[in-house]
Amino acid sequence: MIDKKEVEYIANLARLEVSEKEAKKFTSQLGVILEHVAKISEIGTKEIKPTSHAVEINNVLREDKVDNEVSKEESLSNAPDSEEGAFKVPRII
Repeated sequence: MIDKKEVEYIANLARLEVSEKEAKKFTSQLGVILEHVAKISEIGTKEIKPTSHAVEINNVLREDKVDNEVSKEESLSNAPDSEEGAFKVPRII
């Protein structure tokens, strides 16, 4: 279980100002959280291999394909300004 002194110590490490009322509230809230963590720790998970997802997922995206290719000259034809075969944009300062 966590006590008020530990909450104040953690708040100090995090550079947080905590009032008496908040310290009391956080003590009970953190106590509940730590109880849940302790319950979860009791579950036997040594045989379960770590995964990034609960179920196996497959890539559902389509393969990239070139379609309706536009030439460089055609793409630059609508540009307000171009230089050496590239779009020219105003300098950002």
